[in-house]
Amino acid sequence: MRVVVIGGSGHIGTYLIPRLVAAGHEVVNVSRGKREPYTPHGAWQRVATVVADREAEEADGTFGRRIAGLGGDVVIDLICFTEASARAIADALAGRVRQFLHCGTIWVHGPSAQVPTTEAARRTPFGEYGVQKAAIEAHLLDRAHREGFPVTIIHPGHITGPGWVPVNPAGNVNPEVFQQLAEGSEVALPNLGMETVQHVHADDVARLFMDAMAAPSAAVGESFHSVATTALTLRGFAEAVAGWFGQEARLAFLPWEEWKATVPEFDAKLTYDHILHSPHCSMEKAERLLGHRPRYTSLEAVSEAVDWLVRAGTVKP
Repeated sequence: MRVVVIGGSGHIGTYLIPRLVAAGHEVVNVSRGKREPYTPHGAWQRVATVVADREAEEADGTFGRRIAGLGGDVVIDLICFTEASARAIADALAGRVRQFLHCGTIWVHGPSAQVPTTEAARRTPFGEYGVQKAAIEAHLLDRAHREGFPVTIIHPGHITGPGWVPVNPAGNVNPEVFQQLAEGSEVALPNLGMETVQHVHADDVARLFMDAMAAPSAAVGESFHSVATTALTLRGFAEAVAGWFGQEARLAFLPWEEWKATVPEFDAKLTYDHILHSPHCSMEKAERLLGHRPRYTSLEAVSEAVDWLVRAGTVKP
């Protein structure tokens, strides 16, 4: 099949596009042309690249027509962030594709209530990102059920892998937290460190997109989580990371108002977002309908990313 991937040079696409090529698909990557894949792979030599500025082309109404004109049997959209953008691409592709796959986020759920959270849980998103992604999901699934639009939605957790800094045990992306744990320095965590994070290796996300493509009869009209099968408490995460470096974690616990004053404002904002969600999502549906199980645990996925940080000199053992 001819597969068009929008935003295929990022975290997920680094793994997804080589998998698509290996499966024999003809692949077109649509991107701004400003980023190379995180991991080199010979498959990229067999990929056609189309350079497009989505924001500018959506403003003049040409982006959807451009994607439709590429003639994909399947279109995978990895970088859609507003309901208006989703409406426009769905309008352009209706009746023209076998399957449309959208990358969502577990942030559509808002704060965890009953865990593990299933895809059927009531949506209570907060923040612009989560609210827009939930609106996208509602619109696309409504079109699937009313009009037969062949959409599948994949909701990743905290995507990680070699090449970028993963969400750390303090709930933000400051690599200094990993450095402190590596050298045995004290690390302060908010509250009691019992809030949760739930990572997923980018390759497991790519595998779920592939599994959804391989079983369209089960996947169309559905949303699926893409996370490691277990979540991590911040405390347990910190203890594990310290252990990788032969250290025993030295942890302090501060009430939120005190803790946020100890870190940069940007870090505090990210941490607050993560601990207020405290995700713990279920992977049962993906296994039941698509036969998919993540290959990486949360700690295995993060370990690969931290190993890369060590090789890059960002974290020094």
